[in-house]
Amino acid sequence: MLSVTKQKTATVLIVEDDGEMRSLLCDEFGSEGYQLREAKDGDEALKVAQQSEVDLILTDLRMPAGGAEYIVRLHALAPHCPIIVMTAFGDAGLRAEVLRAGASAYFDKPVRVAALKQKVEALLSDARGTRYEDRF
Repeated sequence: MLSVTKQKTATVLIVEDDGEMRSLLCDEFGSEGYQLREAKDGDEALKVAQQSEVDLILTDLRMPAGGAEYIVRLHALAPHCPIIVMTAFGDAGLRAEVLRAGASAYFDKPVRVAALKQKVEALLSDARGTRYEDRF
């Protein structure tokens, strides 16, 4: 009997200036079957988002060329793409600011990877109007 592996066709852009954290996130989401793009700072993320079609952006906030203004620019560049923000330096005010700037979700670091994966799946399902698993 042939075993068929379900592949998720969504492309996720992972933006993180910490190489180890970026590698961990890529390993976690790559093992889930997502196509991945990577960026090490806000400027590179904007270039990737402009040059590639991405379905969701998972980004650090405090990094070179990051911050709330970066989220505004990213959202303007990809208005229909969900943006998940992660930061170790946040508070309620910053959370409200980045959500107003266009982020779809906000996580304080350290992030529980299981919760992050659930949010990614939920946002992609909402964006597509269906769960990815239901399409196969």
